[in-house]
Amino acid sequence: MAAYIVTYDLNKPGQNYKCVAEKLEAYPAHWKVQQSVWLLRTNQSAKQVRDIVGECLDPNDKLIVAKLSGEAAWKGYGDKISEWLKETLLV
Repeated sequence: MAAYIVTYDLNKPGQNYKCVAEKLEAYPAHWKVQQSVWLLRTNQSAKQVRDIVGECLDPNDKLIVAKLSGEAAWKGYGDKISEWLKETLLV
């Protein structure tokens, strides 16, 4: 199962944050780590995740889905997400 970072900018007029959140929350292994930044694990490809989340976007919105692997560092997150990050990224 791959780990991905999903980040987006929803620009006017639509700003359908609810739709984006529902799509990302549908993944069993997900974390909202910042306002418009999520981490998730899935067997889908980055393109598949992009297409699913992209259903919520207006033509002027931006979305990146990138596979994560290897080295990672973070600060300011609680024990639960830190443990998830260690298990997911530092294997």
